[in-house]
Amino acid sequence: MTMMSTISGCDELSFQNLSENNLSLDDVYERILRFISMDPKGSYHFVIGTDSQVHRGHTKFVTGIVIHRIGRGAWACYRQLAVPRQLTSIREKLTLETSFSQRVAGYFDACAVNRMEDLLLPYIYQGAMLETFIDIDAGTEPVVNKTALYVQEMVDRVEAMGMYAPRVKPEACVASSYANRFTKHRMVL
Repeated sequence: MTMMSTISGCDELSFQNLSENNLSLDDVYERILRFISMDPKGSYHFVIGTDSQVHRGHTKFVTGIVIHRIGRGAWACYRQLAVPRQLTSIREKLTLETSFSQRVAGYFDACAVNRMEDLLLPYIYQGAMLETFIDIDAGTEPVVNKTALYVQEMVDRVEAMGMYAPRVKPEACVASSYANRFTKHRMVL
């Protein structure tokens, strides 16, 4: 049995937020397009990030997707899944977090991002723009962050995708703040 097949809910890409449950990736994408179309003159950051928390008997992972209209609000959702064991290796946790973010980002490929950009294109000279990021829940300060040893490896992985720019702490707020808030409670397996 592979590691991926032991992950609870791994094949079910179901997202939620405070007002909706059971959103498919198609539902998420439709809501992102709707959010952008409400203000196509805006500047946007499209960000995906994952955080994890070790609980008794499992490690909970939360992947957040955020479309942020800079200075004027955001729409966000997240998905939860669990690895049915307590991960103790920082490198393994960080690798899985980055992998989960990349897997979700793979759905939002060049065609999907181009469609988001197409909504903004008529307003590009009025400041409309879209930047895409994958947040890595790691920091570069070795004294403060145990993850600093693995930052470059994760950054290289994200950069190899080509479409998404990597962000690390303190800029990696989707992973270190938004997703983090939903990792705190133990999942029922």
